[in-house]
Amino acid sequence: MRTQVGIIGAGPAGLMLSHLLHLEGVESVVIEARSRQYCEERVRAGVLEQGTVDLMVETGVGDRVQREGLVHRGLDISFLGRRHRIDLCELTGGKCITIYAQHEVIKDLIGARLGAGGRILFDTPAVSLDDFDSDSPRIRFAAPGGEPCELTCDFIAGCDGFHGIARGSIPTGALTLYDRSYPFAWLGILAEAAPTALELIYTHHERGFALFSMRSPSITRLYLQCAPDEDLDQWPDERVWNELDARFRTLDGWTPSRGPVLQKGVAEMRGFVAEPMQRGRLFLAGDAAHIVPPTGAKGLNLAMGDVRVLSRALAEFLRSGRRDLLDHYSESCLRRVWKVQRFSWWMTSMLHCFPGDSEFDRRRQLAELDYLVSSHAAMTTLAENYVGLPFDE
Repeated sequence: MRTQVGIIGAGPAGLMLSHLLHLEGVESVVIEARSRQYCEERVRAGVLEQGTVDLMVETGVGDRVQREGLVHRGLDISFLGRRHRIDLCELTGGKCITIYAQHEVIKDLIGARLGAGGRILFDTPAVSLDDFDSDSPRIRFAAPGGEPCELTCDFIAGCDGFHGIARGSIPTGALTLYDRSYPFAWLGILAEAAPTALELIYTHHERGFALFSMRSPSITRLYLQCAPDEDLDQWPDERVWNELDARFRTLDGWTPSRGPVLQKGVAEMRGFVAEPMQRGRLFLAGDAAHIVPPTGAKGLNLAMGDVRVLSRALAEFLRSGRRDLLDHYSESCLRRVWKVQRFSWWMTSMLHCFPGDSEFDRRRQLAELDYLVSSHAAMTTLAENYVGLPFDE
């Protein structure tokens, strides 16, 4: 097989890159190890920045997110039993966030690519990436029946996540890896319960952090801080609900409504960056290059910023031979990546309880939270970062 851009991974990064390249007249093939059903049904977080929604609308895949997404103009910061609203829209000149699940974004992008005759090869795990320092890189993969196949292309985009093969294919020593693991995790549940608040609630509590979110008018998404090695067998539904009630309860008695638990899991808290995000004709995007703790809801949005920059650089090179955008791809993306890492670290450190913290540390956190909700400048800083920094041009 032969194409211009071979893309590893049919997540938001790989699919949006293929879609953007198609709009630029560039041919691509997406190779995905999982089935289409798995990709379209795997439930993951879905807080979309204003820039991500704008990108979907501008490129013709935003009908459903505009129709079904839950637009939030603000969020609440809760501590000492009181909630304080941050008006994101007012503080950022009209920008908002939208709650729209990641698997719904994937459905929209798969539909658009297949509808336009695009090629997405599901159930075809990539085996190796070869010759990406040459003008004809190759992707070796296994077809659904197991027979070996090869795709020759002009460029390879590694959009296959943190555990994919793309980053690992780059020679040892060619990348500098920055890693930060946090000493806690999130225990998350998806519950069949109508949300009892209209916007997200970030809660700091002496028992640990908690987050109230939603996926639809009938589905609530809730998280609580837990140990990184937490055993889910020790967390029956009743214990989860009791702990959530203890952390969320405000002075007026508010707690989230309960319902059947549809899903339960533990998510690690980690920050990671690989530099540079390119090697020869192999380019990394999304979680293959960086991950952030989920506190700031930035993972999917960072991936969208990466592929917007990459699609323009690839299209310009293939159209005119201009190299400067490709050469500066990593530099352009990493400016935004590190700003997002900073914001996610700040949100995480302000809202969570760290093992070994003293009463001094707790009082300092409470003072920071009090300053945040009483200072227009501090609220603006949070709002600007939360709704999303501009995608680098």
